[in-house]
Amino acid sequence: MGLFTLGIEEEFQTIDPETRELKSHMSKIVEGGKTILQERIKQEMHQAVVEVGTNICENIQEAREEVTYLRKMLLDLAQKQNLHIAAAGTHPFSDWQHQLITEDDRYNKLIDEMRDVARGNLIFGLHVHVGIEDRDDAINIMNQARYFLPHIFALSVNSPFWCGRNTGFHSYRAKVFDKFPRTGIPEHFKSAAEYDSYLNLLIKTGCIDNGKKIWWDLRLHPFFPTIEFRICDVPMRVDETICLAAIMQALIAKLYKLRQQNLSFRPYPRHLINENKWRAGRYGINSKLIDFGKEAEVPYNELVDELLDFIKETADELGSTNEVNYVHEILKNGTGADRQLKVFEETNDFNAVVDYIVNETKFGL
Repeated sequence: MGLFTLGIEEEFQTIDPETRELKSHMSKIVEGGKTILQERIKQEMHQAVVEVGTNICENIQEAREEVTYLRKMLLDLAQKQNLHIAAAGTHPFSDWQHQLITEDDRYNKLIDEMRDVARGNLIFGLHVHVGIEDRDDAINIMNQARYFLPHIFALSVNSPFWCGRNTGFHSYRAKVFDKFPRTGIPEHFKSAAEYDSYLNLLIKTGCIDNGKKIWWDLRLHPFFPTIEFRICDVPMRVDETICLAAIMQALIAKLYKLRQQNLSFRPYPRHLINENKWRAGRYGINSKLIDFGKEAEVPYNELVDELLDFIKETADELGSTNEVNYVHEILKNGTGADRQLKVFEETNDFNAVVDYIVNETKFGL
């Protein structure tokens, strides 16, 4: 992985076209896709989930090509099994209790350890890797980037419904995932060595068997030279996924640049950042987040403008200005959650919401 290269993983729902329920594909989609997509398609713990991940992409344009290609291939594979594909952080009404679990030693072990917390984790996220070689640089940048996690998360919110209920949250996925250990905003670490000794302690004491069981919203990847953003719901549209990835990439590049100049963005404590994460999950882009420097609540769109100013220079250098500027479309048209809620308000019908998500997942392909 080179500096600021990208890798993008999206988790999708497999849907029965008749009932609009989640439907277990018995990994037929994954098996069917292995010949063409090889390691780029994976089964997940629940059989109604399928994940695709790009190759290493040199820039955001390449990432768009890959994400678009993978969605197209996935739609094609699903169609052959008479299934639809949907991109949303939760299914509007399917109940986790009725979902089949993939037969696999790793998943069996996880369920044995976590029981209903693991079974109930029927959620769909977006993970974005940004390449960074030096682990001390990465830890330092991660400490600073934490502050911006709620700002980015608010743009991605796409899971207002859970088990047939309007939860009142724009991202209920985040609340479901909170039940897992080692999730949420990461702690502040002074160095890669401090982080490694934390990791080794957990492994030594049998809390985890490897670093992949650290499920924070932002993590130093245990096996790749990347910083991985894990906070976002999977967005409905490719345009939204690419916009979020472009913002993450430009942010890491900006913080890296400051570090090269012996400068840094002020790091804030986890408990303060958590206040903003709560607001972002509850209200999305309709929230007021706290500007901790000013010690004041600020309407979300003002903070987004500040974020865009902050990363403007590096977005220009990375050639991703157009992709970053798609933010204005999200602010104008609403997040996935806003749009799902609007459809439900107009129809009072969860099937209509599922149909909408399925159509939006194909948008621009």
